[in-house]
Amino acid sequence: MQNEVILPLVGYLALVFLLSFYAYRRRQTGEFLNEYFLGSRSMGGFVLAMTITATYISASSFIGGPGAAYKYGIGWVLLSLIQLPAIWLSLGVLGKKFAILARRYNAVTLNDMLYARYQSRILVWFASVSLLVAFVGAMTVQFIGGARLLEAAAGIPYGTGLLIFGLSIALYTAFGGFRASVLNDALQGLVMLLGTILLLVGTIYKAGGLSEAVSTLRTIDPNLVSPHGADNILSGPFMASFWVLVCFGVIGLPHTAVRCISYRDSKAVHRGIIIGTIVMAILMFGMHLAGALGRAIIPDLTIPDQVIPTLMITVLPPIAAGIFLAAPMAAIMSTINAQLLQSSATIVKDLYLNLFPQQIKQEKKLARISSFSTLFLGILLLLAAWQPPEMLIWLNLLAFGGLQAVFLWPLVLGLYWEKANAHGALASMLTGAISYTLLASFSINLLGFHPIVPSLLLSLLAFGIGNLFGSKQIQQTAASQ
Repeated sequence: MQNEVILPLVGYLALVFLLSFYAYRRRQTGEFLNEYFLGSRSMGGFVLAMTITATYISASSFIGGPGAAYKYGIGWVLLSLIQLPAIWLSLGVLGKKFAILARRYNAVTLNDMLYARYQSRILVWFASVSLLVAFVGAMTVQFIGGARLLEAAAGIPYGTGLLIFGLSIALYTAFGGFRASVLNDALQGLVMLLGTILLLVGTIYKAGGLSEAVSTLRTIDPNLVSPHGADNILSGPFMASFWVLVCFGVIGLPHTAVRCISYRDSKAVHRGIIIGTIVMAILMFGMHLAGALGRAIIPDLTIPDQVIPTLMITVLPPIAAGIFLAAPMAAIMSTINAQLLQSSATIVKDLYLNLFPQQIKQEKKLARISSFSTLFLGILLLLAAWQPPEMLIWLNLLAFGGLQAVFLWPLVLGLYWEKANAHGALASMLTGAISYTLLASFSINLLGFHPIVPSLLLSLLAFGIGNLFGSKQIQQTAASQ
């Protein structure tokens, strides 16, 4: 193991646990459900920006995305910037209206919002099961990515790295709750910014300057500096699909949407949009450009996803490499803690309290159940990641696209279409889930589009048709509450 690389990471983990201890102390005051799962709706603009950015950015932004830029060139760097409106779309489309309705209904989870809007237990149960199934697959992949990153960059054996990584997240999320999650997201966002700047500067310096790096890329393959990318991969349907999957569709991700009901006031959401978009721009541009320019330094990698760990060791001194190692770890941890907490909220609030509503006054019991369910889920994910099958990377894509196909239209149309009802929402959810699963599983790309595009179109059509058969009276009653 490389001690000089590991020491900054140990310091980072110590800060994570200190923030979690602070959040645990704050948990002792106020109503448990609102504090544990929403941090008493007290986020300011900076913390909101950092938590929604850190939740959105995962291992793919620090490992997979730069790996694609390494393989396909600077065109992929430009493609990555198509994600910049994601924060504005999430907070702008859901934002104020979502938060106002959440406070009116005293909603703690996304499914609370769906029930208040559509008054359908069947819809909530289907949404809960869909969320849990998708999150288990997505979080397992993130666990594997974190352990393999420690293995490649710091020489820590896979099993040991998995235990360190997994138990750290499970413990601080279980005992600190939402407040620990968002405070650590703020820390992790700053770590990601620092790490990105360090790596990009080191890469440009090692390559002999920006112009020299671009000249080297042009020598390797002229298409590496073309807007269309190597192999002319960046076609119109491909870019449209990419934008839907990683930008517009983010509105439908439950762990992103729940951030939109937990901020303090309008000023916070306005600042969150501005700061979050700036941070997103620096992270996306910096990491993908480092991956693309990395080919000028290390031209013969057989596995493109190894470019960032390899660059880290090649262009940075050990201490700086340790600081950067914390950056992709932070990206992975922030995504997992948001999904882990949302899964726990689904189990406790949407399933357990729906079955036993009289338990809502038993706050000490709910606290134990919530912490235990979060910790138990974390341990299950450790076991699932111990012997990882290769298919999990595809399960990750299936999970996120599936969540968007299930939740996007019920959320957006529930907010902005007065006549939307439970029949339409449920039809949309079922159609989105089934169509996306079939298209993605059999790799069917209609007219060259990613499965998420036809799936969202079909689920929108299903919403309109199903809505014709639903009761308008239920919807109007729910909307007027």
